[in-house]
Amino acid sequence: MIALALALALIAQEPAASAPPADAPQATAEQVAPTAAEAAGPTGAPKDDYGLVGWCYGVLEGYVAQYDRVMPDVTRIEKTYRRPGSSLQDDLRVYGDQQIQAQAHLKLFTSALQAAEQASLSPLRPRGEAAIAKGRAVWAPAANLPTRSVAQQWMGWTLPQACPVAAERLTRNAPLMGAAFDPGSSPPEAPVDTTAPALRGAPEPQ
Repeated sequence: MIALALALALIAQEPAASAPPADAPQATAEQVAPTAAEAAGPTGAPKDDYGLVGWCYGVLEGYVAQYDRVMPDVTRIEKTYRRPGSSLQDDLRVYGDQQIQAQAHLKLFTSALQAAEQASLSPLRPRGEAAIAKGRAVWAPAANLPTRSVAQQWMGWTLPQACPVAAERLTRNAPLMGAAFDPGSSPPEAPVDTTAPALRGAPEPQ
């Protein structure tokens, strides 16, 4: 799938970053720091922009990967539980449009991550790979759930708003940050139990 190709491109080796020129503009706190609400971020996601964008890539890739599996059940659900006056064709088209938007967001996240990696004075790739894997793990329990349950949860899932916001901010601020990407400068994260299933079985809607 295209999403898998993007992931392979993302973890390909980047050229080593060079130090910024001495007269390069310095980032201000207002330019670099997210708002308090954005800093809270999605549950279980890294707090720094680079880690968050990696996590967002992984969780969105996991969502995209479910498409072929769940669409037969999504179609069945949409046919069975029709809203009066609604169009089945229009409703199903929405899911295709969401996949197109997801691919656009994956490209945005890839560009943001690469911008940070090129600007960093220390290697970021291991952190990026770990963050992507953490995001993918959100959808891992789907492999052991009935497809109809996954389909129901997939239909209601949306990408956290913080994801594209963080990606745009990371792209904008990356050339200004340099050494700020040093892993030692990142705020510590509380440990997260990544073994807890993020998805759960759900009954069919009545």
